[in-house]
Amino acid sequence: MNPKAGRGPTAYRVEDLRKAEQQVMAGVPEGALMQLAAAGLAVSCARVLRERTGHVSGRRAVLLVGPGDNGGDALFAGVRLVRRGVAVTALLTSSTVHAGGAAALASAGGRCVQVGPDTAVEAWTAMEAADLVVDGLLGLGGRPGLREPAAGLVDRIPDHAAVIAVDLPSGVDPDTGGVLSPHVFADLTVTFGAAKACLLLPPASAATGDLEVVDIGLGPHLPAEPLVARLAEADVARLWPVPPPSADKYRRGVLGVVAGSAGYPGAAVLAVAGALRTGVGMVRYVGPQDATAAVRSAWPEVVAGPGRVQAWLLGSGVVPDAADQQPEAIHDALESDHPCLLDAGALGLFPGELRGHTDSSGVVPDRSDRLLLTPHAGELARLLSDLGSPAQREEVEAEPYRFAHEAARLTGATVLLKGATTLVVRPDGHARSQAEAPSWLATAGAGDVLAGIAGALLASGLSPFDAGSVAAFVHGKAAAAASGGGPIVSLDVASQVPATVAKLLRH
Repeated sequence: MNPKAGRGPTAYRVEDLRKAEQQVMAGVPEGALMQLAAAGLAVSCARVLRERTGHVSGRRAVLLVGPGDNGGDALFAGVRLVRRGVAVTALLTSSTVHAGGAAALASAGGRCVQVGPDTAVEAWTAMEAADLVVDGLLGLGGRPGLREPAAGLVDRIPDHAAVIAVDLPSGVDPDTGGVLSPHVFADLTVTFGAAKACLLLPPASAATGDLEVVDIGLGPHLPAEPLVARLAEADVARLWPVPPPSADKYRRGVLGVVAGSAGYPGAAVLAVAGALRTGVGMVRYVGPQDATAAVRSAWPEVVAGPGRVQAWLLGSGVVPDAADQQPEAIHDALESDHPCLLDAGALGLFPGELRGHTDSSGVVPDRSDRLLLTPHAGELARLLSDLGSPAQREEVEAEPYRFAHEAARLTGATVLLKGATTLVVRPDGHARSQAEAPSWLATAGAGDVLAGIAGALLASGLSPFDAGSVAAFVHGKAAAAASGGGPIVSLDVASQVPATVAKLLRH
């Protein structure tokens, strides 16, 4: 995707996209939008064939065609490919495919094969010979998973073929990004007008491949705020709190940290490392004796004990039921008016805190401008269960956006759900989706460093929504720099934060 002015990609709800399409279609001839989409798709198909094989003419393409408009887009794109010398076979999985598209492809010299028991061998043979497979099976009306014969076709896509999805990979949920097997894994998704939410939401985003948007004039008719956005470098640079020449440590932000325990003193050291490397003016640390000694030994600039702060980081490495912990300090921080980040052990205390913070009808107020929760999938499942909305870790991993939104709605907080793609979700459902981190970042203590970065940004004045998503971006980029393609430990990530920020601000 090529975002304007350096901005990251954005994505929208199906309902909003349908409304925008209807408004545009009302002012253009019938079929004009499909032809525009097909032209853009054909250009992308030709480019991929040239990049993969060195040629367009003489290559073989298979179109997987379902009953919706995505199938029509694929068929009309196939017509354009035939005119460029591509041998095109359309495998039709429904008796109600786009009739005009099928007729146009047949007239241009392409083949249309209705998939069934009698044509199975012909379909499999075409698939095996394909240089390119175009997925036009399902569109905005699709749901997770595929039925036969589409499922069998997808299972037979050869490894050597490039796969281009039309609008979205078939078999994923368009609005939530949820997936079930089987579904398409694309090398490239060519979408029309604007990206669908699933293209930025995990786990479907992992099936999207590269993303291209063909402009069909929807922009003026879309909501001012997308459902999902992904920050790019320019976005982060604009949001980063650069201290003015007149700044002192208090104006730069003081972060209070309640973290660590006798069993997990390293969590406190790593959380503080993330905060200090991010550039917070001061850290005040509150914790048990052993963890305090570890923090002060690693970071002599830290001030031990409570005092004036601009924000709190609560819970990293905290064991709520341990005798040497200070759940009172967490309670006091939540009772204050300061922004609070709740991680790890603090999440287990939070449902109890919520009981005293509902209105007369039992509704939790919107506190997304003050509270940021940072669970991983297992912690989110436990939190939801404690809040009376039972969930299993596996369910959260299959539909992370849906469950993160549910947690935000039930708590009134902004929720940062850690993962290979990190989601930051507000109670109103708007989200950011950051995927900068290498897989090597899946290592002990990485979440503590992330909490420190986000806590420092809260203390510097960013909202929980901005602090969480900017922190996820910088955390991922710092991890990539530390890794260089190989293993890392969490302290390596923290050490790369200053250079990562400096590089962002130079652009």
